[in-house]
Amino acid sequence: MYRLVISNKFKRAFRKFARRNADLQARIEKTIAAIENDIFADNLGTHKLEGKLSGLLSCSCGYDCRIVFSLKTDDESGEQVVLLLDIGTHDDVY
Repeated sequence: MYRLVISNKFKRAFRKFARRNADLQARIEKTIAAIENDIFADNLGTHKLEGKLSGLLSCSCGYDCRIVFSLKTDDESGEQVVLLLDIGTHDDVY
C-alpha cells in the first residue's frame, strides 16, 4: 500500500481535464485508487519516463489519459509515497 500525495499542479490539471472529459472522471478516480494499492499493476501500464521527465513514472487511465507521478520513500517512516504530479492527454503531459 502506498501513501498518495497530490500536488497543487495535479489538482489544477485534474479540474481542467475533468471539465473537458467528464466521462473519464470515474475512470481517473478508479485509477488513482489502483495506484494507491499497487503502482505496478498490469492494468495501469506503469512505465519509467525519459528525457526531461527522467526519474518520473507514468500510467494510463484511459485511451488518451496519462498520470505522471514520482515514487519516493519517506525518510522517517520508511513508507512508500506516490506524489501525483500531472494528468492530461499524452501530448499535454509529455
